[in-house]
Parts: sequence; structure tokens; C-alpha cells
Amino acid sequence: MDHDMGGGGGGGGGGMGMSMAPPPSTTTMTMKPRHFMHMTFFWGTKSEILFDQWPGESRGMYALALLFVFVVAFLVEWLSHTRFIKPGSNKMIAGLVQTVLHLLRVGLAYLVMLALMSFNGGVFLIAALGHALGFFFFASRAFAKPHNDNAYDDLPPMSC
Repeated sequence: MDHDMGGGGGGGGGGMGMSMAPPPSTTTMTMKPRHFMHMTFFWGTKSEILFDQWPGESRGMYALALLFVFVVAFLVEWLSHTRFIKPGSNKMIAGLVQTVLHLLRVGLAYLVMLALMSFNGGVFLIAALGHALGFFFFASRAFAKPHNDNAYDDLPPMSC
């Protein structure tokens, strides 16, 4: 008996070995490569962040993806702690500006969250760093500008 499982090397005909070759067919199917999504944190540059096949296997594109996530997280903090509306401005316009700012902040925060769903450890660290540095520059006492009035920033703090 040939127990070689189709790997060759066995002797000739009449054996009961199994062939691993696909059966002959008149139709051909094209197989798309399957993408594997990690369900736990992993460390590596070969991942998909936000878009199909991006950044792929290029270390330069991975660095660009990390920079993008950092900037978006930093912008979330900037939008959360910056005053765009002057006190005493038209309430209707101020309300529209607040709504647009809220839309931008939530949209960017969701974008960071989606990037984190790649489960890439580098993306996690860079997103946390972006939020931390954004908070340091725009909300901590290190760079606090004294307000003439006791008004809050344009947008209330985000809460889950």
C-alpha cells in the first residue's frame, strides 16, 4: 500500500494512496486571497487599518498609517478643548457651529475607534499617545490660557 498521500516517492501503480491534486474540471474558479483579521492584540507591520489592503506589507505605509491615527486622535482633543465661538455671538449661528464641531469630533473619534479595531498594538499605542499629547497641549494646565469669563469650551467633554 502507498501511504504517501500523494507526496511522490512511492512505487508505481495499483496503490491505494490518496492524491492531493484537485480533480480535473472544465470550469475554473478564481480564488481571492482570504484576509485574516486578528481578534487579539498583535505586534507587526503587516496589517489592515481602516481600508482594505492598507497599509499592507510596506513599513513606510505602516508608518504613514500610524501618523494618520496619531493626527486624528490629536484633532479629537483639539476639537474638544478649543473655543471657536466668541461669547455674545448669534445663538443660532453658535448652535450650528457647535453642531458641526460635534459632528467632526464624533466622526474623528469613531475613525480612531475603527483603526483600533485592527487590534494592532502599534495603532493602540499611537492612538493613546495622540489623545494624551492633545490633552496635554489643549486641556492641561501646562499651557492654560486664562479665560476672562468662566465659560466652558464650545463642546462639552465626551462621555461614554
